[in-house]
Amino acid sequence: MNPELVQTMRAALEAVMARVPADQSVFGLKAAMAEVILKAAAHGHTSFDSLVASASGQLQSVISMLT
Repeated sequence: MNPELVQTMRAALEAVMARVPADQSVFGLKAAMAEVILKAAAHGHTSFDSLVASASGQLQSVISMLT
């Protein structure tokens, strides 16, 4: 992956994590969301908006899985 894509993925992760209410921020959530973003990028979703949308769409499922 090129450095530009890595930076976009980091920014998307931070944007998604900023939306998580404090009471739902569980251990391992950031790592799990990073994995979701990495998989989305591997499937061709490389824009900031598409990465955020992919991660946001799975956020509640991931939180449920981790709690």
